[in-house]
Amino acid sequence: MKITDYLARDELALLTRRSDMLAWWAFAVNWGLIAGAFATAIAWPNPVTIVAAILIIAARQLGLGILVHDCAHHALFAERRTNERVGQWFAGTPINLSLSEYRRYHLAHHRHAGTSDDPDLGFVAGYPIPPEALRRKLMRDVTGRTGFRDLTRSLSNFKVAEQWPWVAFHLGLFGVLASAGGWWAYGMWWIAQIFAYPVIVRLRQIGEHGVVVDRGNADPRLNTATTLVSWWERLLVAPNHVNYHVEHHLAAGVPPYRLAGMHRLLKSRGFYEGFDSLSHGYADVIRRATRRAESQ
Repeated sequence: MKITDYLARDELALLTRRSDMLAWWAFAVNWGLIAGAFATAIAWPNPVTIVAAILIIAARQLGLGILVHDCAHHALFAERRTNERVGQWFAGTPINLSLSEYRRYHLAHHRHAGTSDDPDLGFVAGYPIPPEALRRKLMRDVTGRTGFRDLTRSLSNFKVAEQWPWVAFHLGLFGVLASAGGWWAYGMWWIAQIFAYPVIVRLRQIGEHGVVVDRGNADPRLNTATTLVSWWERLLVAPNHVNYHVEHHLAAGVPPYRLAGMHRLLKSRGFYEGFDSLSHGYADVIRRATRRAESQ
């Protein structure tokens, strides 16, 4: 299967066209949602606004990670250098993620997708799993066990000389929130990262490569899946069009803001026909992630 079997070269040229305006808009939306979540919780502090703010912050922590991912592919801004600098400083630094180190790891995933050498295989190799096994995994996430483990690992080699920008970001975040009369809201960043973010990441991982037909096949329709989401799932689970994962693996150079259009075009050409590569929301992802165990 070749992408040119379904898309003409001029269509591919349009799909891979970068737009600085749309790239900056993606950053503005992610940081705007984070700022809005903090502001709402500080202005109207009650259980509903605080819980909602934590969920939105967690989703946008993933959103920042996705922006690092897109910049690592040089698929967001027109200039490679802009992808590098903006991706690192405005997305990677706040979540303590090195864009260059992430790129080395992630490009290996793309090179080896559909083989036993895929470095991401360990996250999804066991799926489908029994429903009770998935419940145990999610319980570890929501009780903070996964989040504390991951935070400990990320800080195990902490060096001020290398990670001072991350420290500076957090000092700045605390200062801004304190000046707004909500120093306590700073804790929401960590609650989001430790207790909510792992759940979102797990759902995303399952939706991308956990509900596939054949992880050992090079065809992205067989080793990858796309999740068609509602507005609230895009807000809380699938930021920055990350749900269009078959499309991303088919052509990693397509910017995220063009993936939805690519999906519609491929669908109109019959690209997905005969392939079980589309999930309809994350409830469907969970069903598909446990379906084989339920049928036995």
